[in-house]
Amino acid sequence: MFLKHTSNGHLVEVLALQDLFDPHRANVVGRYNVGEEMPEPALFDKSELMFPSGEDLPNCWLDAHYRDAELKRA
Repeated sequence: MFLKHTSNGHLVEVLALQDLFDPHRANVVGRYNVGEEMPEPALFDKSELMFPSGEDLPNCWLDAHYRDAELKRA
């Protein structure tokens, strides 16, 4: 899956999708998709990634407690 890095606009190929979907992990392994040669994989902070369309990543991928307030009201 390709996501866009917010600071420079380059596409990042996420190599471990399971880490992307896991809200307990703050980083994902990926590599920039720039130039002709494939760069080495690196860690990317999920808070600095977005979909190529400009949409933010879903809260359920970023915060394991995103529904805590909703559960307390019930």
